[in-house]
Amino acid sequence: MKNKNALGFGEFVALMAMMMALAALSTDVMLPALSEIGNALAVQGENTTQLIVSFLFLGLAAGQIVYGPLSDSIGRKKSIYLGYLVFILGSLLSMIASSFSMMLAGRLLQGIGIAGPRSVTMALIRDQYEGRQMARVMSFVMMVFILVPIIAPSFGQAILIFASWQAIFGTLFTLALITMIWFAIRQPETLPVDRRIPFSLNRIWMGVREVFADRIALGYTIAAGLVFGAFMGYLNSAQQIFQGQYGLGTDFPLYFAIIALSIGSASFLNGRLVMRYGMRYLSNWAVQILVLLSISFALLGFFHAGNPSLLVLMIYLMASFFCVGILFGNMNSLAMEPLGHIAGIGAAVVGSLSTFISVPLGIYIGQRYNNTILPLVIGFAILSTLSMLVMRWAQAESQEEVVVS
Repeated sequence: MKNKNALGFGEFVALMAMMMALAALSTDVMLPALSEIGNALAVQGENTTQLIVSFLFLGLAAGQIVYGPLSDSIGRKKSIYLGYLVFILGSLLSMIASSFSMMLAGRLLQGIGIAGPRSVTMALIRDQYEGRQMARVMSFVMMVFILVPIIAPSFGQAILIFASWQAIFGTLFTLALITMIWFAIRQPETLPVDRRIPFSLNRIWMGVREVFADRIALGYTIAAGLVFGAFMGYLNSAQQIFQGQYGLGTDFPLYFAIIALSIGSASFLNGRLVMRYGMRYLSNWAVQILVLLSISFALLGFFHAGNPSLLVLMIYLMASFFCVGILFGNMNSLAMEPLGHIAGIGAAVVGSLSTFISVPLGIYIGQRYNNTILPLVIGFAILSTLSMLVMRWAQAESQEEVVVS
């Protein structure tokens, strides 16, 4: 039920969308600037600059598991304020970075900070809306969330035309400050004191144990981490592939946007198909097609010495990321199915664990970039295959239960 003192529906949706989208913006807006940052900070080896992307996700993984339980204890607003303040500190540190280690420290803080608004926003929406109204809010919020990766690299490229890479961090700092002030002035607290739960590390540990004890929850969490690991490999190496290997220069954001649009289209279509066919059916088909595409394209890549035509690469990436969009829409929900009784801490553990799995895998794929698309495509082939096998392992439990009954 909606809180009587809450702000209007349209403003609420806009504010929640801005808060959630800041995480995606902080990732993708940086991509066109990676080479400039690497040159400015005297980074040895072009692949090393990819860590600017990876460290944000590392911080996000660490932060997710803390903010949910913290918001249950001290309230939604204080937890979100804390996250914003850490993010702003990280933005300032990155903006004035005089060494690469200082830059990575800033990005880690940005990730830890943005985990607050990104994760607690979901709880805040649940506090105020339920049922179809909540689904309506989330559909509008996700529309904005999907649009951000499409426009973010172009936004970053536009900033670089008129200013230096430091201005990108200055922009993130400004957007965070504006959103935090907007949130502070307009959004009331949604968790009454009498509904708060004392913060406990033991509660987090019990949530971790529950996820590891349930084959379905653990299986789909691992499967999601594997698929997201391949996606992280793409994020890490996309700038080098498009701007370096294929020489697209300032046109890179356009090609990145086309691929991002493929993921967004899949997410939109999944919302319509999932009620008819179910999450498992769609996920199984999507991962099988992704495996077939990746293995086939890896063989084609070998035939072309790792440099297929740009058109062929784009067709493969768009088809593959359409499958990834279907998987993103369903895997976390499947992992959460057995965890309804601990939904808050369960979501934190699932999100954190899958990200901790994906980050080192994405770093490994990105660091193997050798001016060909082979490391990326082989990474997709291996990780999607492993994800498919883990999904079958997870689903075997429910099949065993049917046989026993």
